[in-house]
Formats: sequence, C-alpha cells, structure tokens
Amino acid sequence: MARGRPSRAAARRSTPARSATPQLDDEDMMDAPASRAETPAHDEDADSPAQESEEEKALSERSATPVVVLPRKKRLGRPPKNRPPDWNVIEPDNASEGGTPVKRKRGRPAGGGFRGRPKGGPSHTTRVPIDKEGNMMDVINDEVDLPEDPEGEKKVDKMGNLQGGRDYRVRVFKITGRGDRLYMLSTEPARCCGFRDSYLFFTKHMQLYKIIIDDSEKRDLIDREIIPHSYKGRAIGVVTARSVFREFGARIIIGGKRIIDDYYETAARERGDIEGEIADPNDKLPPPGEPYNKNQYVAWHGASSVYHTGVPSVPTANGKPAPGKRKVNITSANWQFEHARSASRFNSSLSALRRANLDGIYDPHTNLMCYPKVTQPTHARWEEVPPEESDVPPLVRRHYLVVDTYMKKPPYSGLGLPGPDGDFLDVGVNGLPNLEEEDIQTMNPEQREAFLQAKHDEVEWKSQWHSEAVDGARPKLKIGFTGVPV
Repeated sequence: MARGRPSRAAARRSTPARSATPQLDDEDMMDAPASRAETPAHDEDADSPAQESEEEKALSERSATPVVVLPRKKRLGRPPKNRPPDWNVIEPDNASEGGTPVKRKRGRPAGGGFRGRPKGGPSHTTRVPIDKEGNMMDVINDEVDLPEDPEGEKKVDKMGNLQGGRDYRVRVFKITGRGDRLYMLSTEPARCCGFRDSYLFFTKHMQLYKIIIDDSEKRDLIDREIIPHSYKGRAIGVVTARSVFREFGARIIIGGKRIIDDYYETAARERGDIEGEIADPNDKLPPPGEPYNKNQYVAWHGASSVYHTGVPSVPTANGKPAPGKRKVNITSANWQFEHARSASRFNSSLSALRRANLDGIYDPHTNLMCYPKVTQPTHARWEEVPPEESDVPPLVRRHYLVVDTYMKKPPYSGLGLPGPDGDFLDVGVNGLPNLEEEDIQTMNPEQREAFLQAKHDEVEWKSQWHSEAVDGARPKLKIGFTGVPV
C-alpha cells in the first residue's frame, strides 16, 4: 500500500452512511426534472452506444430522485459513532411551533402540585340538594329552603341563635362577609352526631348544604384561631348552625331532651320518642358551674379518638339492630343482664327449632317420617269393654276387633314416664326427686305442702300403669311339646 494513499477502512469510516432511497410512484417520476442533455461522454465509450445509454439513464435517475428522510422515534441506548442524518429527528407531535425539537425530561411532568396535580385551590364542587323525589331544592341564605315549623321557630331564630337557654354542643362562629349568621365546621357536628367524617355526614342527611369557603374567609378564620394555620391549603367546609339544629334537634344541644329540644316535635312524636328522654346518653355533662367542653369534637384538640370507639360510622335508628355480628362491651354493671338476655335468646332459638320439628322430619334412608319423642305416647293399655256398655252391634263384634283409643296426659309435665319400666326408659331423673326427710323438714310450710302434693300426684299417676303383660292384656299361653300354643 502506498504511503500517501488512504486505506480502504479509513475511507469507509470517513464516508457517511446513506439512507435507503425510497421507491417513488409513477406520478413522482413524471414530475421530476429531466437531466441535462449536455452531459459529456467519455471517448472510450463512444463505440458502445448501449452502455452509454444505460449510464446516462442511471445518472439521470440519481440526479432526479430527492432524498426523503423518514422521521423515527428516539432510540434507546448509546448512539453509534457513525450516526445517520435522521438519528435525532423527533416526531412532529413532540416538536415546538417553530420546528425546534423539544428535549425530553426525566420524571413526572411538573404540574405545580402534589403528584403532578395542578397547583391552585381545591377542585371541590358543592353538591346540589335534592328531595326524595329527585327534584332540585332551593338554597337560600346558605341553607336548603325547607318548610318552617311553628313550634321549632320558637327555639331558634333565622340567624341560628338558640332560644330558651339552649346551647350548641359544638363551636359556632360568624364568617366575614356573610352577616350575623352562625356557622359550624362540618367535621365538628359530624363527630358530635356519631359520624367519622363529614362525607357520610352530608351523604346521609341530604337536607344539609355544604359550603366551601374561599381563601379570604379561610385566612380570617385562621387569624381568629378558629382553624389552625396548617389548614390554609385544605378545603374547609362549613354548614349553618340553624340547618344542623333543624336536622338533629336535641342531639346537637347540650343536655338535649327529646321532643322538648327538637325542631320538629310532631315528627319526633310520630317516631315514638319519649318526651323528656336524654337524646344522647353518652354525652358527658360537666358539674354545675363548669363550662361545657366544646373542644372535644375539634380535630386538633384530640377528637381523633372517635376513630377508635368501635361505634359504626353511620348511626343506626333506634330499635333497629346493626347488621353483622353483634358486639357488646361486658362490664361489671351489665354482665348479669347480658347473660340473662343471651340465655333467653338461646331458649327462643331452641323453641323455634322444636316447633319446626313438630310436623316431622323425613328420613331418606328408611323412608319414614320421624317425630319428636315428646309428642309420642310411651305406654298403651288394653281394656275390654263389656257388650252392654258398647254401642257396636254384636255381629260386628263377633267378626272384628273393636278398639277405642284414649289419650291421657299427666297432670304435670315433670312427673316422668309411668309404669315400672319408666326409670329404664327415661334418661336422668324420672319425675320429682326423692328427698330425704330432713330436707323436707327444712322447707317452709308452703313449700313442703306443694312438694308433698306434687309427689302424691306423681305416685297416683304412675300407679295407673303396669307391666306390658298386664296393660297389653297378654295372657300366659300354654306351650305344648310341639312348640305351639295348645
């Protein structure tokens, strides 16, 4: 190899790689400009016209064909040393308006908020109240427009101030720009009435209207120390105190009594409420002279304990059992009552099962109907009726066996089975127990007389029955040497 001549490998490295020329349609070939006719030909090819025409045709095709670059997506991995011209071409949808490719960035897109959410105020929408028929209800003065009750209007005014010495169990306040109307933080009456959060509070009570205050109102509540400074980025919901009193009545009043402190007295009587009964027995009233603790339902004052009380999220109606397994906290004050109630409930279930078995149970193995033993007779006695005491004709008596069936029961249910084999058939104590004489003498006169009378009735009842040979009228047959009766 000559010293001043580059090698073939170096020539290959310095020559850029060409992209494949795409195939063009016939219409594109017709629109392409024609090649120049004055292209000179070599003298050595003058004697070969066929070869000249082929080279001119190939040259004209190369000069007329435009270089088309197909866009491709950005490839992964390290780029090669010899990059094709279309290596970093980005698709048009990722390019800017000016045609400059936009550089991709790693990570989530910057939305300004948490996890890429748009920065700004909360996107909470206030639910439109509807009635039971699905019709939209009007909202007047930040509360649902409902018909007024004459008796309830004497207990609260239009601004939510309670009358007659009543007071709310939660904090109430005014909001700047909304007049003298009293409001509550929606979480406080929700916890006071047994709800874990305000979502179920408004979902279960559709007549309450939730209000989301704006930033200026929120800043004013922070300055007045009604809500903490950490709540400046949260959505704060409030509700009018008057609407809460109309919905819950005595349950939102300190020491509230049913019907007396309810807004709708007629509806409370129709529900069966007892007038004067404490609406919330779990409410702890302070001693006389001390103020009521309204901060017990405030979240930042320890109201999170409502999540650990074991109380259901949605309070159930009075007299309606909670679904699922019933759990009762056993204490030293109610253990006897709960034990007696459980025993009574168990006895009731046993009685229901026994009552269902009275009609019999089909046994598929024997094809028989099985009935409880207590419903079947234990003894039978055959007695011959004299002809003069029977109205059956003699002709019938001569050819047929006439039987009269009588059912007889003991005077007491605990006298046991009669007959000499009663102790063998009955498992356990057969009738009344046999007490010693000294035990009978320790009884008072009334108990001794009742026991002796019951014992006498038992002996009289059992003495009416005898063995099977006597009651079944089975005579002793004489058996001959052949083994048959004679």
